[in-house]
Amino acid sequence: MSAMKATGRFFTIGLVAAWYSSNIGVLLLNKYLLSNYGFKYPIFLTMCHMTACSLLSYIAIAWMKMVPMQTIRSRVQFLKISALSLVFCASVVSGNISLRYLPVSFNQAIGATTPFFTAVFAYLITLKREAWLTYITLIPVVTGVVIASGVCFFCFVSSPIFS
Repeated sequence: MSAMKATGRFFTIGLVAAWYSSNIGVLLLNKYLLSNYGFKYPIFLTMCHMTACSLLSYIAIAWMKMVPMQTIRSRVQFLKISALSLVFCASVVSGNISLRYLPVSFNQAIGATTPFFTAVFAYLITLKREAWLTYITLIPVVTGVVIASGVCFFCFVSSPIFS
């Protein structure tokens, strides 16, 4: 393997590790702030998260030239990007609010169903089917989430709070 290929591979592994670590860190920090520390403003927390992402993305694009700068080409493209941004923001706000009431493990288990619902909604919206293997591989994931959710729900309901 050439040195250039090895460097590219290590860079990719480093990016994936950084992404994975930062996701875990943000999730645990949000849980700590919202549940343990008593911070009562999940929307403000989301705003801080989005602002930091915007600033760091701008630095990566404009200064570090990690990817080329792109311009918005039409009003329709702007509206589509805006709609996607609003849906993503609502998703992050909902996730942050849920952390006040749910264990992190349960939150992550429910998040594991995202590929299943993505495949289902992609079919319903675009009428494009995935390969059967894709749907088959999602069955154990969803089954595991259902089992874990049932266990988490049973533990939650049987806790001293509800006794």
